[in-house]
Amino acid sequence: MLIALNKPYDVLCQFTDAQGRRTLADYVHQKDVYAAGRLDRDSEGLLLLTDDGSVAHRLTDPRHKQEKTYLVQVEGEIDDAALLSLRRGVHLNDGLTLPALAEHAIEPSWLWPRDPPVRFRQNIPTCWLTLTLREGRNRQVRRMTAAVGFPTLRLIRVRVGEHALNELAPGKTRVLV
Repeated sequence: MLIALNKPYDVLCQFTDAQGRRTLADYVHQKDVYAAGRLDRDSEGLLLLTDDGSVAHRLTDPRHKQEKTYLVQVEGEIDDAALLSLRRGVHLNDGLTLPALAEHAIEPSWLWPRDPPVRFRQNIPTCWLTLTLREGRNRQVRRMTAAVGFPTLRLIRVRVGEHALNELAPGKTRVLV
């Protein structure tokens, strides 16, 4: 079984939490599935869950280099030099990242409001980009955009390999296989 979840903001990528915070158990009611990969608590979007270890391995093992695409809102108006840096690879404290696909984007009409909203500063513009990675370091997108001078404000994963978020609403699941 393979399930797509549109993980809402402020949800932990685990099924239990001793502190009573929202977890996957609040949204996924199928038994004996686990997340194939992770999204940070402050990230949103496509999370795949499975009951099949080989499927999880294929989706998460770095040797398979599954592409993951993110819609990213950053602080400031990202310039071509910063996009070029993302495309070439960025030096982080744990080494050089693989080159990414990075493009300007517009805020999509299908995007749901975030609760709580992203902070708004009247004098500091924001913009959107798409970023596609073939590796999965801890908080990598956020660290990459910060390294090129444009901190991430909102991060939504929209695709993992061949699986896309499409019109799946936040907190909803869809059985893929």
